[in-house]
This record gives sequence, C-alpha cells and structure tokens, in this order.
Amino acid sequence: MIRRHVWAPAALLGLVAAVLALVLAMSGSSTHPADGGSGARGGPTGKANGKPELGWGFTHTQYSADSGSPDAVARVRGLIAPQPMPQDQAIMGWGAGNPEPSPGDYDFSDLDRRIAFIRSTGSTPVITLCCAPDWMKGGRAGEDHTDWSLKSFESAPLPTHYADFAKLAAKVAERYPDVRHFIVWNEFKGFFDESSQRWNYEGYTRLYNLVYDQLKKVNEENRVGGPYLAMDSYAPGEEQFASELKGPWGSVDQRVLDAFTYWNRHKKGADFVAVDGAGFTRDDRALPDAFTALDKFTDVGRWLRQHAEGLPLWWTEYYVEPDGSHWSEGRRVAAQAAAMIAMARGGATTGFYWSPQRTTADCPGCLWTATQSADGGAALPMFALVSRFGKEFPPGTAYARVETAAEDIPEVRVLASDRVVLVVNTLDRDIRARVDGRSLSMTAYEVRWLDR
Repeated sequence: MIRRHVWAPAALLGLVAAVLALVLAMSGSSTHPADGGSGARGGPTGKANGKPELGWGFTHTQYSADSGSPDAVARVRGLIAPQPMPQDQAIMGWGAGNPEPSPGDYDFSDLDRRIAFIRSTGSTPVITLCCAPDWMKGGRAGEDHTDWSLKSFESAPLPTHYADFAKLAAKVAERYPDVRHFIVWNEFKGFFDESSQRWNYEGYTRLYNLVYDQLKKVNEENRVGGPYLAMDSYAPGEEQFASELKGPWGSVDQRVLDAFTYWNRHKKGADFVAVDGAGFTRDDRALPDAFTALDKFTDVGRWLRQHAEGLPLWWTEYYVEPDGSHWSEGRRVAAQAAAMIAMARGGATTGFYWSPQRTTADCPGCLWTATQSADGGAALPMFALVSRFGKEFPPGTAYARVETAAEDIPEVRVLASDRVVLVVNTLDRDIRARVDGRSLSMTAYEVRWLDR
C-alpha cells in the first residue's frame, strides 16, 4: 500500500449527503444535531471495550464504507460483522470535516457517521485526536474559512491553544461514551522545529498531558496513548542521525528516539504506546531486500517494549511497499503478512491497516472494492489476510515455535499458535518447504494457513 495520507475538505461531503442519509437509515443509525452535547451520538452506543490491547484492524481515511451504494455498504458491514475488527478514525481530516469551526461551535456530523458505521459492525471504535481547527493554529474561525491545504492542515495548535484542543478532546470523549481508546495527535505533525532540526517534543508532551488529563476527567476508564511518532530510518552507513536502534535494514533516526524518550519520561501517564513506520528507509529503499527489511518492525517493537516498561504496543500505521514499486497484489499481500509477523514478534498486540478503499476500480492493497459502485464492497485478498490474522492471533496469543526448512533458501516466514500456522513464501518462484512436520509446495509469494 502506497504510504500517503489523504484528508477530506468538508465541501466534498455535501455532494453525498443524500446518499449518506439513505445509508444511515438502512443501517438503523441516524445523525443528530451537531450541538456538541454529551451522551450517545451517531447511532446507538455499543458495549464499551476497555482493554488496552485490541488486536488487528484498520483506519478509515478519505473514502470508506460509511458512504456509497447502500448495497455495497451493507456488503462491507457483512464482511466485518462476523469477525469484528478495531477501527480508527481521526476527528478532523481523513473523511471528517472541521469539528469546531469556531470556538464553542461544534460540528460532529462526519465523525458521527464514521462512528455509527464502526458500531454497526460490532467493532471497537478508536479515535485519533488530530487534527486541529484553524483558529487554534492562527487561522481564521468559521467553517467557510477552513484551510485544507497541506501546510495548514498539518500545523500543530499554537501553545496558547493547547488547552482549547484538550477541551475539544474532552467534548469528543463525552459525545461517544462507548469509545474508550484515544490516540493523541498524528505523527508529530507541525511539531518539527526547522531552526534546530529536531522535534519539538516538549511542546507535544505538554499537549499530550493536557489531553490526557481531560480524557481521564471525562472517564477514568478511557485509554489514552501516544506519541504516534513515525519510526523513520536511514540506510546503513548514513551517520548523521544514526542511532543504537539499527539492523541490516538501517538505523532509526536518533531524533525520533530522542522525542520518544522525552515523552516517555515526562508523560502524565499512558495506557499504550502508539507509533507508525515503514519497512523501507526515508528515501524509499528496502534494505537489504524487501522482506528482510521488514525485520525493522521486530527490532523497533522490542526496543519500544523495553523502554516503555512493557506498555502495550500499537502500530497505528505500517507500510511495506516503497513508492513506485508497482508490485503484484500477490507480492503485496505476502509482504504485508511478513510485516504483521514481524510486528507480532516485536511484541505488538494492536495494529491498524491504513486506508481500506478508494473510489476507483484500480485499488492496490485495498481491503474491499469501492462502495461507490452498486456491486462494490467485495472482499479483496488483503481483507482476507488482515481479518484472519486478527482472528487467529488476538491479544494474549501464546506463540509457538515450529520447525521450518526449505530447499535453496534460508527461510520462509512463519508465525504459529497452538491452533494454526501462517506460512509466507518470500520468493518470486515456487518452492518446496517443510513446515511443522509437513512438506509443502508453495507458489511464488504464496500465503498459506495450516491447521495444527
């Protein structure tokens, strides 16, 4: 899946308002006046899940299954409901409009719709508290003045408005009483100090602590985590920002580790650690090869678990395919499976696949076909992988060792419990392998599940 973020100007949402009303009516949910009050909104509340470890799911972005053809939307709901998956949604952008265009003037209609869809699948909703209304960033107040340009959108709140953002977070928590999981901000957006060429981790941590306090005041059972840093890395041999966290895949940027360390030492508290990252380097190189590079997820995960004193580890985003790779879907699914294995080996118990759909038929790595088409909402190979991985390897899984051997290659990628074994052929050719006492013939990039 190509690693790019997409956000939605509120004006686009009006184009589908009529369709959305029909979809919500069919789903048994309804929108409510965006008055910012507390209590259930966006449909009936679900059963709250307060566990700090949620398993494997996905993040909604610009386009998702909360809108489109009613038949297609229902089809996706039917895919997810038998095996619910945790689902994340941001409060502004990525399909949601400005939640507070002017101070005290709230509009949660888009967030209501997304949360209603998540509830309708029986899944656990997660909210990412990003991004901030314009007036908190030095811009103009009013819905008509929302600036969706990249520069504006990815700006952090001004320090004088950190408390205002924390109050907005509390409003969100009050509005969705069954939502227990909140991630504070996204990738340190707007917190890079160009003058000193480092992250403003003091500013982020101050914002985090204010939000943490407000969310715990709303409900002590709310689960709060951060810092949602991108664990960027450089190729071996690049020394300027090299760190102790390294492997054949490269070295994590020391400035990122400095930011994590400061937050970890000065946070008021945390119920989980949230990060994101890619198997490839900042300049899009997968080293020493596309599959060995994914060991980064294991190495980074173990480092985080050690330094965060065992807090549950979440990967809020994870990417395996460098831009412009043009992989086949089979190779993409195999790399995704290998990445999830690597994350699990690194101690992760929660992960969110980024962006489940587009609006076009051509959708590399999507979970299902576009719901804008009447025949859309059909499961794609990536959905089968992510859904089954979540089912077979939930939090608390006791992973088992299995014996593997393969002709002419050092290894296949394997993850096993006492019930199943996931096997991945990482080569672009057929192989014969022996896994868990069984002889297997596997096609190029094949992903196979074995019952034990």
